[in-house]
Amino acid sequence: MQQSGCAWAFSSEKMKFYHDHKWGRPEHDDDELFAMLILEGAQAGLSWSTILDREENYRKAFDGLKPEIVAGYDAAKIKELLLDPGIIRNRRKVASAVTNAQAFLKLQEAFGSFDRYLWGFTDGKTIDNHPKTPEEIPAETELSKRISKDMKKRGFTFVGPTIIYAYMQSIGMVNDHLANCPCREEG
Repeated sequence: MQQSGCAWAFSSEKMKFYHDHKWGRPEHDDDELFAMLILEGAQAGLSWSTILDREENYRKAFDGLKPEIVAGYDAAKIKELLLDPGIIRNRRKVASAVTNAQAFLKLQEAFGSFDRYLWGFTDGKTIDNHPKTPEEIPAETELSKRISKDMKKRGFTFVGPTIIYAYMQSIGMVNDHLANCPCREEG
């Protein structure tokens, strides 16, 4: 298993794999962008490892996290999800997945893709911060505040500036791998 300079990646094999193969790597597939948005929203107030340990359960319970399916969930489906011990059973977070799927589909229609909308905030480029220490990594930025505000205006929930910054890291809009991290060399 690859060693890294990002200490948080050492907490479990799943975290190492996520760090080494997903985190900070540009993602442009709309379905995966939606999935990560829902998972980041579910994380609010929890550790990422808690969500990562449940990711497979989320994908199963939420029909592969396909926005066109989740957008059509009704009260009965939400009630069913709230009984599933494999996900975070918070009513607001589960309802948010449905609301966000509906807003996501509207954005796809308006912009041609969610990818085009979201990556438009960085002109399609990754922001590479080159942090040397974990303390140099912010919890939020002016850009995450701007994206959060715009998404809220468009009907999204659980998209505060801190969640959006973590989301930006997870989908590679931001590269916050530490300067001594081997993932930085891999590009």
